Amino acid sequence: MGNVLLIKFLCRAKAFNQKMKVLFVASYNKGFFSPFIVEQAQALEKAGYQVQFYGVVGHGIIGYLQLLKDLKLKIKQFQPDIIHAHYGLCGLLACLQRQRPVVVTFHGSDINQSNVFRYSKLAMHLDKWNIFVSEANMKKAGLKHKCSLIPCGIDLTDLQLTTRSQAREKLNIKKDNKLVLFSGAFDNKVKNSPLAFQTINLLGESVELKELKGYNREQVTLLMCAADALLMTSFIEGSPQVVKEAMACSCPIVSVDVGDVKERINGVEHCYIAHNHDAQELADLLKNVLSAPKRTNGRDKIIADGLDNVTVSEKIINIYKTITNVNC
Repeated sequence: MGNVLLIKFLCRAKAFNQKMKVLFVASYNKGFFSPFIVEQAQALEKAGYQVQFYGVVGHGIIGYLQLLKDLKLKIKQFQPDIIHAHYGLCGLLACLQRQRPVVVTFHGSDINQSNVFRYSKLAMHLDKWNIFVSEANMKKAGLKHKCSLIPCGIDLTDLQLTTRSQAREKLNIKKDNKLVLFSGAFDNKVKNSPLAFQTINLLGESVELKELKGYNREQVTLLMCAADALLMTSFIEGSPQVVKEAMACSCPIVSVDVGDVKERINGVEHCYIAHNHDAQELADLLKNVLSAPKRTNGRDKIIADGLDNVTVSEKIINIYKTITNVNC
């Protein structure tokens, strides 16, 4: 009995008095990790945690699971206290090793795509904790325990406070040009660019639709500060980072009802949700924005909802500590 109590004491001491080592497992198929995942790791590092990445390079369930031996080697080298996997297939890969507890964040495509969802469901039952970025995805998963709703956060920076005129001057954009940002790359089928083009064509005036592709973080921020609106026409989303980033820059948003966008922009001035994936409705909403250009209170909503990376990292750290206690 005495040995059991000693072990529990030592585990709690490690959980609360030492900063944990966290291994992030995430896709590296594009040659880089998703910026919002990197920023989440950086927020944990600022809190004193040690974070390393294991990049998954593979396609399909077989491509992922072939990396199990390599992942185990990384675990042996780094000796993490917690593994935090992002997306369902990475989560399943991480769960197949049984040496370390696993937290999995599900971002949307791993819930909404049926060919991936079945593997995500398996990961949900094998891991220690599940994080969902939207309430809709959490409901679809159907879990009643060991789960939390935590949308990914964003970094709040001074650059996001750049005025529209200042941003346009830096980007060499004429002050009277109508600029609408598309919520991703035109060639990403999930983003539904044909609907966006139809919407812009219905406006009957010279409006530039610019895809957010090939820009670094600073350039994207300046574009959001300079733009008249962000347009989202996606078929599916989880909790889209681009919407939160636009809100932080006080950029007006017009979107279809997808993911958690309605919840995010609820109460935010000069932002609109279309009832349907209808080009005419979206065009009418954009006309409201373009006819009376002004900025929004989106940044205040981000802060009020606790969607800055500092607050989000605190919630994640609490989950890590809970898991450490459970394991002890």
